Amino acid sequence: MTSRCDYHIDQLMSNPQRKPVDLCSANGFCIWHGPCKLQGQPRALRPWDFAMHHHVHTPSQAQPGTVADLAATRPHSVAVLQRYGIDFCCGGGRPLDQACAVAAVSVAQLLAEVAEREAFGKDERRWDQAPLPELVAYIVDHHHQPLADELTRLQAMAARVLKVHGPKDPERLAELYETVLALETDLIPHLRKEEDVLFPLIIAGRPLDAGEAVQALRLEHDGVATLLTRARELTDHYVPPDHACMTWRALFNGLSELEADLKRHIHLENNILFPRALMA
Repeated sequence: MTSRCDYHIDQLMSNPQRKPVDLCSANGFCIWHGPCKLQGQPRALRPWDFAMHHHVHTPSQAQPGTVADLAATRPHSVAVLQRYGIDFCCGGGRPLDQACAVAAVSVAQLLAEVAEREAFGKDERRWDQAPLPELVAYIVDHHHQPLADELTRLQAMAARVLKVHGPKDPERLAELYETVLALETDLIPHLRKEEDVLFPLIIAGRPLDAGEAVQALRLEHDGVATLLTRARELTDHYVPPDHACMTWRALFNGLSELEADLKRHIHLENNILFPRALMA
């Protein structure tokens, strides 16, 4: 049975026309206002039950210390963090309360939204608990292999946009092309180092040279994050100008998707794979 907290029930009883989704999504009542009045108790359906969205009362969880802690232990949080523009990969070491303050969202509201996604979103694998060989295979299959082809595609589109439309915005389009090229130049050797050297060591359960190789890869991730930030700046957060052609628009959309995928990719390595491998 769907259950709700005291405050939520009281609000609905006093105003049956108010949609519960407004109560939950705005203030997270089901998470933050105590035990449910009706939990475990049978009741007759009321008029507003048919309009109820499926927000389940869930037990409270210990507040994570850092953004990376949250993203690693509660995978559904990644989409919420992305929506608020909170860095969970290279900048994931920031305390959660500080990151929320910068994003102008309370920790309570953010965690309530995470809980809602957990209750009714698709299943997300807990990679912090999966065997390391499975995590490595997932990273290679879902992130490494598609990345090389996507970088080549984006580089070709950036070159075409610069060639055809360069006079319309010469400085920014030229720097954007160089940024995309730098991403490809930096990432392809990086992927090879991971797949040819680091990942086989992790799968074999061998020590990682006191973390020196991992630290070098983390620094390369930081460089990628810097390039992604610059691409976002050069594209006005991936919003094409009104006069942009279809290729120009496809380029910006592709870069936006690339950033989202790379942040998930780097998060899996920086915050889950590397720490677990160093502890193995």
